[in-house]
Amino acid sequence: MKLEISWKEKAKKAAALEAVKHVRDGFIVGLGSGSTAAYAIAEIGRKIREEEIEILGIPTSTQAFYQAIKHGIPITTLDEHPTVDLTIDGADQIDRNLNLIKGMGGALTREKIVAASSKKVIIIADETKLVEKLGENKHPIPIEIIPFAAKLVASKIGELGGIPKLREEAKGKVGPVITDNGNYILDATFSQIENPFELNNKLKLITGVVETGLFLKLAHKAILGKKDGKLIEINRNR
Repeated sequence: MKLEISWKEKAKKAAALEAVKHVRDGFIVGLGSGSTAAYAIAEIGRKIREEEIEILGIPTSTQAFYQAIKHGIPITTLDEHPTVDLTIDGADQIDRNLNLIKGMGGALTREKIVAASSKKVIIIADETKLVEKLGENKHPIPIEIIPFAAKLVASKIGELGGIPKLREEAKGKVGPVITDNGNYILDATFSQIENPFELNNKLKLITGVVETGLFLKLAHKAILGKKDGKLIEINRNR
């Protein structure tokens, strides 16, 4: 029996297909992580096969790396190509100024490095990811930390008014989730995030914090799939 695809999956795929229209022959493309970005990776692979264009991909995680291999996308690195033409990635929350929370998949540090190296960043998601303020509905901020500093970082987050929780949910695994960089993830929940820039700076100053899941002034465009099949596009004002 064929399972019906949910409207959210259809919306995510529609957003991904629209974003990949921005990919051009000869591009170096940052390949995001997660289920939404996986649709974009598959579509880039199709373009390479059917349109016979040359694209090099820079994966932001082990998951994205294997997705790229599966779909026939040649891989490169930031060492070889330090400037990325376009990155397509998902997000956990998006505000109307195109500031983001990312990192529920655990790849936030590499995702942020690739985004910061990119001429253009397009974020793809379904419409439920759009919020008025980051952190709505008690959505946590993922924070990658050095394992040795876990207790210190958790304490400092508490002093900032956050509730830290060491991420341990992993299928078939006991203990903390380990990132591709060999670090831990703390998910920090704040009652309200009135100024994400100020909060990000305070978090980054905590000894032991590698990177935060607050992606601020990095995205240039968001493409959001709606339940009715239409797309919303939001562009950052420069």
